[in-house]
Amino acid sequence: MPTSATSLPDDPALLRIEGPIATITLNRPAAFNSIDLSIAKKLEQLGAQIEASNDIRVLVIEGEGRAFCAGGDLQTIGAAAASDTIAPVVGELLQHYHAFIATLRRMPKIVLASVHGSAAGAGMSLAFAADLCIAAEDARFTPAYAKLGVSPDGGGTVGLAASVGSRRALQIFLAEDSFSAAQAYQWGLLAKMVPAVELKAATRELAQRLAQTAPAGIAATKALVYSAPNTPVEAQLDAERDGIIGCMQTDEFRVAVKKFTSKGK
Repeated sequence: MPTSATSLPDDPALLRIEGPIATITLNRPAAFNSIDLSIAKKLEQLGAQIEASNDIRVLVIEGEGRAFCAGGDLQTIGAAAASDTIAPVVGELLQHYHAFIATLRRMPKIVLASVHGSAAGAGMSLAFAADLCIAAEDARFTPAYAKLGVSPDGGGTVGLAASVGSRRALQIFLAEDSFSAAQAYQWGLLAKMVPAVELKAATRELAQRLAQTAPAGIAATKALVYSAPNTPVEAQLDAERDGIIGCMQTDEFRVAVKKFTSKGK
């Protein structure tokens, strides 16, 4: 399988492409992959690159070092608070970071977060803004926002709230200091929880499984699932009709259906 790296080893986020699977590695291990302007800009750029590629079906997001992502870079934010420049500094940071999150939700590919160590604040938001999340058994999820007296960002109220409902989301954001992977699994936030030593292999296996689905099927399924809560039933059913007809007009479908119908003959 051809592998191509499209980033330099010291970039704040790295991109690796292996066939239909792309992997973004958050690469600020000394800062526990916290989100500063440099990584936000890099993520926005990599996200756009992946969205534009017709060959990629699955995007994996992982963290280098001891943690998945510790959230917003508090040194940057603390300095801005001290110099009264919160609005421009955090505004610019989130302009780039939120563009990345929006791309993840919009791109017609499945996004899989692979979480080890800690996912805190915007890092927790990222884990659950991805379409699916796999985590190590010893991973910890820490909302962190309430402790600082702030509201969530980084897609925290997009992915998590849609997955668990508004009451559980309020509990998580306002009444939980941190919670385990087992708890996240119980709440329906994780697709899979595995021993830490198996996380890399299990992530790869799940990504490969997801990548076996034809691009049209992935794209239409993701779009339909995300549009359903805000679409009247008749309109959603029309979208389902259009989606399945579109998928059935592809070569992949013709091959697949032939396989099914010729079985046992």
